[in-house]
Amino acid sequence: QVQLAESGGGSVQAGGSLRLSCAASIPPYNYAYMGWFRQAPGKEREGVAAIYIRESGAGYDEYYPNAVKGRFTIALDNAKNTLDLQIDNLSPEDTGMYFCAARNSRSDFFLPLRPQGYNSWGQGTQVTVSS
Repeated sequence: QVQLAESGGGSVQAGGSLRLSCAASIPPYNYAYMGWFRQAPGKEREGVAAIYIRESGAGYDEYYPNAVKGRFTIALDNAKNTLDLQIDNLSPEDTGMYFCAARNSRSDFFLPLRPQGYNSWGQGTQVTVSS
């Protein structure tokens, strides 16, 4: 059973930064997609950053929704088996539980920023931003 474990959440003031980390129990090259999702109270889970891991160790492609471009940066560390999410210039709207997810299957029709289709999920790490 693949395990994902998030860390790095906390309470920060608006304008601050956080770096979240997702530790995977197997090397990330076993996955096709990995992503970060957040869920605010009463809202649906939404994708904030994702990667498509190219085959044969040829790097990865990054995906972000327009709402977070320029503030969120996703990074894969194959040596540490981690997927990090750097969040800068935090706002109260960024408050929520942040989840890491992974998908094994490669598909031409998969939308990496949608939570549907990811088959492994972590337990989440809470981010709270105060104004």
